[in-house]
Amino acid sequence: MQLVVARIGRAHGIKGEVTVEVRTDEPELRLGPGAVLATEPAGAGPLTIETGRVHSGRLLLRFEGVRDRTAAEALRNTLLIAEVDPAELPEDPEEFYDHQLMDLDVVLADGTEVGRITEITHLPSQDLFIVERPDGSEVMIPFVEEIVTEIDLAEQRAVITPPPGLIDASQAVIASARDDEGDDGAPAAGKDV
Repeated sequence: MQLVVARIGRAHGIKGEVTVEVRTDEPELRLGPGAVLATEPAGAGPLTIETGRVHSGRLLLRFEGVRDRTAAEALRNTLLIAEVDPAELPEDPEEFYDHQLMDLDVVLADGTEVGRITEITHLPSQDLFIVERPDGSEVMIPFVEEIVTEIDLAEQRAVITPPPGLIDASQAVIASARDDEGDDGAPAAGKDV
């Protein structure tokens, strides 16, 4: 199975190094020296990592055969793809690979069906499950432990406890200025208006 593990950014310096946007929780395993990675577009690779280092909080890589800034810049926006055994699991039991989560049924704690995970979006602050509802609509569920309370791979389901309004707009709690007023129309005690 192939997994995207990074995206090449801009060239760094004049000797062929590039910045990379890491898309794996295990960069030391997937992006270490000697790793051979497929690419998207395929014509850019395969690429073999020669060296790697962290500079100012960013991972910098140099690939075999890429010796100058021009060659490095030509790789910009190329996706790096690792071949991974589908049976391989992350070391931390609280972590999951995307392929393990795809197509899981999403249910509420009481068993009510919400939908099925069709996509996982990785954002800087958190990951999002894109869940297709039975009616064909989609809902985004933040993959945080306060909302996604259980991942059961054996049962192929993710259990969620969403806040009001996350999965059903009719459940949204709407605050209005009238809620802040007392019976006489004056602001309720202790509330700033």
